[in-house]
Amino acid sequence: MSGARIVLWLSLTLRSACSFCRTRFMEGQPQGPANPAAMENGTVPCGEKRPPEAQETTVTEGAAKIAFPSANEVFYNPVQEFNRDLTCAVITEFARIQLGAKGIQIKVPGGKDVQKVVVDLSEQEEDKAELKEGANVAPGDQPQTAAVGEICKEGLRVLEGLAASGLRSIRFAREVPGLQSVVANDASARAVDLIRRNVQLNKVAHLVQPSQADARMLMYQHQRVSERFDIIDLDPYGSPAPFLDAAVQAVSEGGLLCVTCTDMAVLAGNSGETCYSKYGAMALKSRACHEMALRIVLHSLDLRANCYQRFVVPLLSISADFYVRVFVRVFTGQAKVKASASKQALVFQCVGCGAFHLQRLGKASGASGGRAKFSAACGPPVAPECEHCGQRHQVGGPLWAEPIHDLDFVGRVLEAVSTTPGRFHTSERIRGVLSVVTEELLDVPLYYTLDQLSSTIHCSTPSLLQLRSALLHAGFRVSLSHACKNAVKTDAPTSALWDIMRCWEKECPVKRERLSETSPAFRILSVEPRLQANFTIRDDANPSSRQRGLKRFQANPEANWGPRPRARPGGKTVGEAMEDRRRLLQNKRKEPAEDPAQRAARLKTFPCKRFKEGTCQRGNQCCYSHRPPTPKATTEAAPTDCPQTSNQNPPGPGATAGPGVD
Repeated sequence: MSGARIVLWLSLTLRSACSFCRTRFMEGQPQGPANPAAMENGTVPCGEKRPPEAQETTVTEGAAKIAFPSANEVFYNPVQEFNRDLTCAVITEFARIQLGAKGIQIKVPGGKDVQKVVVDLSEQEEDKAELKEGANVAPGDQPQTAAVGEICKEGLRVLEGLAASGLRSIRFAREVPGLQSVVANDASARAVDLIRRNVQLNKVAHLVQPSQADARMLMYQHQRVSERFDIIDLDPYGSPAPFLDAAVQAVSEGGLLCVTCTDMAVLAGNSGETCYSKYGAMALKSRACHEMALRIVLHSLDLRANCYQRFVVPLLSISADFYVRVFVRVFTGQAKVKASASKQALVFQCVGCGAFHLQRLGKASGASGGRAKFSAACGPPVAPECEHCGQRHQVGGPLWAEPIHDLDFVGRVLEAVSTTPGRFHTSERIRGVLSVVTEELLDVPLYYTLDQLSSTIHCSTPSLLQLRSALLHAGFRVSLSHACKNAVKTDAPTSALWDIMRCWEKECPVKRERLSETSPAFRILSVEPRLQANFTIRDDANPSSRQRGLKRFQANPEANWGPRPRARPGGKTVGEAMEDRRRLLQNKRKEPAEDPAQRAARLKTFPCKRFKEGTCQRGNQCCYSHRPPTPKATTEAAPTDCPQTSNQNPPGPGATAGPGVD
């Protein structure tokens, strides 16, 4: 009995000693989350230590200096610097308008004539958006001034729902004047820990408040009028659809909502059913898919706002690189919400010639007493078959059919950026894009493209100036589009547009015998044009932005640029892992490259066609067989040509290997 007690006592003593040694050993080791999925959902404590192998990199963008992990722990994409620069410029002008109504002037580094601009902008915005006037400033009183990096007690409250490294929030604090506070929120504990360190690094702790929460829950908690944010910025990885319902409720009256969508494959028509599930609209494959994506996002925002008796007013809508970006103001008004149905439209697009027609969902008409009367619209605007080519129509939408820009606001942003060109690194591109935006026809949704019109009838492509001149000579309006370099946005009916292309085809004839009688080209060209086009170049056919040579469309900034991979827990490095994955998935649906030795042996089984004709000069160096043909060999497909050498390079990954193909 005593021996058993001694054994039990020794086992307990050894177990305690092992536990003590294990604890001391773990204290000296870096601690990581036990559950990577929990870390990604934001449930890991913020005080956790970072593994020593995760080296940090310092990046300077604008006035901010950011340290972020080299590993793919926190999302960061340097290509979106244009997005962040444009957002800072837009928020600055929005703050100038909002605070100008309160008698507060904002001071931008390098700006000129601040007081004069504030008075003009506030008066125009009051007439347009019916903003409530603040306290009037007496003539003898000195107006209050808001500077960059200072807390403005009556300033704007900003929320960045998905902050990642906090770069955007820190840039707001260091570059945008008139702010009261900036909430940098993220669900990831690692990201929030990085935000705190970057806030201290940039010395903006008095303005930027790090927050770890689900962005939707955080916005739902600020639905009260007194707790709403003046500006909400959403730049998620992929679709912002899960956050839109909460965002339209958490933004203040007349507040600014900034939304980025990077799921362009869905919005551009590759998966219409997925687009409907996320945005409530069917996307079509079209040459105007980028503008259609903008209008689908605006429709989705307005649809969600209408549920709470609110509506949106677009200020600026941009399609750039691999994403779309919209800036809208949100207002409340039951009477104006009733007009939302008349702002949406369905799209009927011909699958043959690409002609499109819009059908409004609602109709607004004037009634007695000055009130508008709303009713259902009549349609459809097209026959079952296209009147031009006889093909069927596809139905897309609903989408936003009203203007997607506010030219007054865009002009203010453009003037401010032009006044201080050194404020942003991408000022040149911002000037070019906004200049094209100011030239667009606001009341003309969607557009055609030069290559689309010419490829439909299989003719040579006219120059942009020739087609624009023909439309102007015919009495129609025409403009470019920032969303596409070869866009032709015009109020001309489709019949007039095809008449102009028929006239162009007469100058550059198409071989009609090669056209099928059921093809769209044959049916369109079989009709004589009613309109005689004049392709003489007009002076007003060349837009101002094109004459000045502005940087309207971005060239590829770097190799493999585009959407970055999603941030992963544990800090898995991006470089080697992503390169291996790209090589693995490259041409995965094509036949892999053949080994040179196997290919040479396989080609030797086929007789040489030139040897049979007696014209092959390669002799034994020919990669094909020079043996007399056998009955079995003659049944095989003979090659059509003789390569120059037997040790040529193998076909690339995109080439299809086969008999007789070199």
